[in-house]
Amino acid sequence: MTLREIAKRLELTLRTSEQKLDAEVSGGYASDLLSCVMAKARKGNVWVTLQSHLNIVAVAELLQLAAIIVTEGMAVDEPTLQKANEVGIPILTTPATTFTVVGRLTQMGIAGADEPGGSWDKMTGQ
Repeated sequence: MTLREIAKRLELTLRTSEQKLDAEVSGGYASDLLSCVMAKARKGNVWVTLQSHLNIVAVAELLQLAAIIVTEGMAVDEPTLQKANEVGIPILTTPATTFTVVGRLTQMGIAGADEPGGSWDKMTGQ
């Protein structure tokens, strides 16, 4: 499923450029701890978090994530959005809770990084 399809179905607000909305999403990961994201999220995942500071862009770029979904109506400041645009990381926002977003992603068939069919299986060949 593409990021554009996810954004439309979840009624997400795109806060950055549209340049990567047609990228395929390989799975999903949700955490507010950057160290957990760095250890467990996988390339092509969509990351669901309520964090909205500049460091989320650095983590997403390092891991080559498909996008960041910032939940619970958290405001994303302009320097964070500018950096995301520079490095090509889409940031989308929603007033919904992280729990709700993850549940809806699961209903849409987006597997978690450690679930059967998720990016973990694709990495390990299982």
